Amino acid sequence: MFISFEGIDFCGKTTQIELLKKYLESFGRKVFIVREPGGTTISEQIRGILLNKKHLEMCDETEIFLFSGARAQVVREVIRPLISEGSVVIADRFHDSTTAYQGFGRGLNAAAVNKINEIATGGTFPDITFYIKISVDESARRKSKCNADLDRIERSNDNFYQKVIGGYEHLALEFPDRIKTINGERTPEEIHLDIVAKLKETMMIGIG
Repeated sequence: MFISFEGIDFCGKTTQIELLKKYLESFGRKVFIVREPGGTTISEQIRGILLNKKHLEMCDETEIFLFSGARAQVVREVIRPLISEGSVVIADRFHDSTTAYQGFGRGLNAAAVNKINEIATGGTFPDITFYIKISVDESARRKSKCNADLDRIERSNDNFYQKVIGGYEHLALEFPDRIKTINGERTPEEIHLDIVAKLKETMMIGIG
């Protein structure tokens, strides 16, 4: 099974991915986490270019091709082989991020974004996607609280993030069977229980 997590920066994806991994492993499932961009030697090198805060001159078209190149590599080198052997793969972002961030956030042509996604994934898509929804204000609050060294994307302004949220909202309406919206402005435990409940409702995988 292939699961992805989506949401704007600081929505809590990493915490929920780790909680779900432990939960599934408690039932004897083999679970692997991949992050985007990253997950392979080549993809990690691309990640270094994409997120480097010194690369402020990067144009939007370069950004989408780099993200998609990293995704193409991790799909073929890691995700497909793991799924074929019966493992559960959890992706910290996947193609929906490109639609939300580069399509809606950057304003790139929707048809072109869809075609690039299609080529990069080669038809490999998540069985279920958890969109952890938080507001721009909540993201900014968490960003300020953790005092993180922000990467190039995380330094984007509130207007950009509002457009990204709009992109995720659009996708959730377009693909309701796959994308499950989760209220991310609750305790980690409450969010985890919601995710597990929706997973049980959606996927018949013999858990719990």
